[in-house]
Amino acid sequence: MNYTEDDLIPLSALQHLLFCERQCALIHIEQVWNENLFTAEGRIMHERVDEANRESRGDVRIEFGMPLRSLRLGLVGKADVVEFHRKVASQDARSPEWLPFPVEYKRGKPKKDNCDKVQVCAQALCLEEMLDVEIPCGALFYGKTRRRKDVNFDNALRQETESAAMRLHRLIESRQTPNPVYTPKCKNCSFFDVCLPKTIEKRHSVKQYLSRALQES
Repeated sequence: MNYTEDDLIPLSALQHLLFCERQCALIHIEQVWNENLFTAEGRIMHERVDEANRESRGDVRIEFGMPLRSLRLGLVGKADVVEFHRKVASQDARSPEWLPFPVEYKRGKPKKDNCDKVQVCAQALCLEEMLDVEIPCGALFYGKTRRRKDVNFDNALRQETESAAMRLHRLIESRQTPNPVYTPKCKNCSFFDVCLPKTIEKRHSVKQYLSRALQES
């Protein structure tokens, strides 16, 4: 089953979903956006990359801000950078072949979970669908470490990415924002003052306690 153009969801929402389903719903269902120092630094980094056009360095052609779409996953977005690496052409080939290599830019440092890897893998899946090629790997560039981290698009990561895309569509289609669950990562979230995880979670806990007490009486 393929999605229609009207069903497409921003590819960046995958990372929001994996970071926090409530944050994802606030952004993509309730249309709320809050910026803090971290999101501002990330936005500026992406804008600087997008302002570039294209480059050519020998056997590598570089495209910046390349539009992406997948009707199979129901995603639309833009890749920070897609490097096209020249493949060794066969004797029968009339022109050189170029293999896409997506590179996603992040302001911080590598994370313990796979949210960044899923985002760049989704970019690769879009490119595979658009260009009818198989892309084995890509990379993440982290501004804090100034280093590139290669990402292999193995079956496990592809399955995780496709599952995340399905979860994302179910969440958006539900039109319901999940209740907050406070965790240490909430402290650095730009939505902390909007989400109120401690206050609302406590309120729900009291409500659940009273409901259980009434049922047991």
